Amino acid sequence: MSYALSTTLHTTFEDAVERTRKALAEQGFGVLTEIDMKATLKAKLGEDMEDYLILGACNPPLAHRAVNADRQIGLLLPCNVAVRAGDGDTVIVDAMDPQIMVQVSDQPGLREVADEAAAKLRAAIDAL
Repeated sequence: MSYALSTTLHTTFEDAVERTRKALAEQGFGVLTEIDMKATLKAKLGEDMEDYLILGACNPPLAHRAVNADRQIGLLLPCNVAVRAGDGDTVIVDAMDPQIMVQVSDQPGLREVADEAAAKLRAAIDAL
């Protein structure tokens, strides 16, 4: 099983980030964290890399249901969405497939949360 829901866009990196934030918001996800990998690796290691931003997306009702089903599932929250420069004028958007939660925990109720979260993230990716 793949652990990502992905799409490739033909646009600028900045536009892809803006569109991704909007698509996530339309599915009830807020962005709680943001990690600029390019800036961080340059500052900490002096290493260069392509534009690469990790957005920590959270849908509070789904997160609440997930942690009620399994308190340790917070280790897999929020749902990470990576926006990264591809070749030429392409930008790749990858979202963590929430079905991963079901693979690591067999707690009752978690599958339904993962199914709903996956459907919402897939809708956000498809909207791009």
